[in-house]
Amino acid sequence: MERRVGTVSRGIRGPIIREGDNLVDITVESVLEAAKSENFELRDRDVIALTESIVARSQGNYVTVDDIADDVRAKLGGGTVGVIFPILSRNRFAINLKGIAMGCKKVVLMLSYPSDEVGNALISIDQLDEAGINPYSDVLTLERYRELFGENKHEFTGVDYVQYYSDIITEAGAEVEIIFANHAKTILDYTDCVLTCDIHTRKRTKRILKEAGAKVVCGLDDICTAPINGSGYNERYGLLGSNKSTETKIKLFPRECKQLVLDIQAQILKATGKHVEVMVYGDGAFKDPQGKIWELADPVVSPAFTDGLIGTPNELKLKYLADNDFANLSGDALRDAISKSIKAKNGDLKGNMASQGTTPRQLTDLIGSLCDLTSGSGDKGTPIILIQGYFDNYTNE
Repeated sequence: MERRVGTVSRGIRGPIIREGDNLVDITVESVLEAAKSENFELRDRDVIALTESIVARSQGNYVTVDDIADDVRAKLGGGTVGVIFPILSRNRFAINLKGIAMGCKKVVLMLSYPSDEVGNALISIDQLDEAGINPYSDVLTLERYRELFGENKHEFTGVDYVQYYSDIITEAGAEVEIIFANHAKTILDYTDCVLTCDIHTRKRTKRILKEAGAKVVCGLDDICTAPINGSGYNERYGLLGSNKSTETKIKLFPRECKQLVLDIQAQILKATGKHVEVMVYGDGAFKDPQGKIWELADPVVSPAFTDGLIGTPNELKLKYLADNDFANLSGDALRDAISKSIKAKNGDLKGNMASQGTTPRQLTDLIGSLCDLTSGSGDKGTPIILIQGYFDNYTNE
C-alpha cells in the first residue's frame, strides 16, 4: 500500500529529570513505551532528540550568582568593567548580570540599539528616523536616550529593560552608567576591561577590542569555564546558553554529551534492531515575524548529535521538476518521471537548478528547530522528541 504520511514529529512525555538521573535509560524507555501505547514502530533513520535542559539538569550543571561574581572578579579585576551587547532577557541574562555586577565596583552597561543581537527592540527604527539618530555612528547617554525616546517597554514582556538592568546592577552593590552604541570600541572611552555579552558575533567583537588596545577582554563564554567552589561549568561555552533556575542560580548549557547520544543510539539498536539518529537540541534557528525576534539565544542549536545528522539536505524541488523538466506530463507518467529523477540524483546537488528553493541549512539546525517548536518551552512535558520520515522522499513506499 502506498504510504500517505511523510514526516511526523511527536512530543514524548518523560519524567521530571533530576541530577544524576540515567538519561539513556529514561530516553529509551520513554520512546519505547510511547511506541507501544500509540501503536507505532521505530524505523531506521528516525531521529530521537532530547532538550538541552534535561541533559544539563541530569549533569547538575548549575552555578550561583556568587560563583559568577568570583569568576568575574578574578578575570576582570573587580573595578570598572564594560558590559557590552547583552541580550534583553529576564530568563537568559538578568541573573548573569546580577552575578557580574556583584563582581565589579562599577558597570558601564553598553546596549546596542535599536535592538539587541537577537531582535529584542529597545526602540523602533521609525523612532530613530523621527529623532534623526544614526545608530551606526551616534553614541547616546542614558539622559539623551530618555530625552529622545522616554520609557520603552518590551512588546511581549512589558519590561523597560533599561531601567530593569540598571536596578539589577545597583541592587547588586555596583555603580552603573548606561550608554547606547553599536561599535565595540566605544566602550574603551570608559574602561579598558570589557566583558562582551554577544552570542553569535562574540569572536569578532573580542578581536576588535583586543586590536583597539583593551587591557582585558572576556566573553560570556570565558566565564564559568571551570568549577568555582564546586559549581557546575561549561568549558566550551561558559555562561552562553544559560537559563534562569532560581533568583540566585542558573542552569548552564550542557557539557560534553556526545557519548550520551551514542549510548542512546546503541541501546535503541539493541532493543529494536533499528539504527536511529540522536541529538541534543536547544533553541531553534527561526525568527518571529511579529516581534522580529530571532529565537537562537543558545550558542548552537545542537551541542551533540550522531554522525548521521552531519551535513545539509540534498533534495530536488518537486514543483521545479513538474513545471520545467516534465511540464508536458501528468498523472502516473509525471509521478514516474519525478520518481526516476529523485532516485537518480547525485550526492551533491549544489548549483543544480532543480534544487533551488530547497533549504541549504545544517540538518541539526533544521531538525532542532522542528524539535523546539514541537516541545515548546512551557508545560507540555515533552522533553524528548521523536521524528519519523524526515529523511524519506517522494519515492519511499
